[in-house]
Amino acid sequence: MSDAEQNIKPETSEDNQLNIKVKDADGFEVFFKVKKTTKLSKLKKAYAERMGKPVSSVRFMFDGARVNDEDTADTLGLEDQDEIDAMIEQLGGMSL
Repeated sequence: MSDAEQNIKPETSEDNQLNIKVKDADGFEVFFKVKKTTKLSKLKKAYAERMGKPVSSVRFMFDGARVNDEDTADTLGLEDQDEIDAMIEQLGGMSL
């Protein structure tokens, strides 16, 4: 076995998980542990359930860009302890 092969450690489940903070506009924070390969739609659903909001009204933003349902922590480059901003979509306006 070469020196390079000896220094490679197999990825453990801890290496594959991140602690992510989801913060809303009021400053309320919710912490989640997610795998790097989990679709963030699952995180959004869990957040919406915890907050008592319909999942269709929740929008996630990371570094100023909208998070899509198909995105994962890997595809966005999320790191342990990163923060996602949660926005609640508001529809409507004045009725006359």
